[in-house]
Amino acid sequence: MNKTDLIDTIAKECDLSKAAAQRALDCVMAAVIGAVTKGDAVQLVGFGSFSSGKRAARTGRNPRTGEEIKIAAAKTVKFAAGKAFKDAVNKKK
Repeated sequence: MNKTDLIDTIAKECDLSKAAAQRALDCVMAAVIGAVTKGDAVQLVGFGSFSSGKRAARTGRNPRTGEEIKIAAAKTVKFAAGKAFKDAVNKKK
């Protein structure tokens, strides 16, 4: 499922126009991105949690040449699925 498919599903399930569904999805995504960018966690009960993390600098290898390269430290985004989401995927009820 891609973003267009998700918008179509939201529009159908919530009896909204596709334009309204797209605005709603875009607002939710912007809110999650904004919160995680500021360092806050976003917890959606039954769905999961979005948070930021840190990846330390490390030494890697160029797979083509075998040469060692330095990989810079970076911020990452973490998602942890909630219990209800995990249970739905595993068909537990």
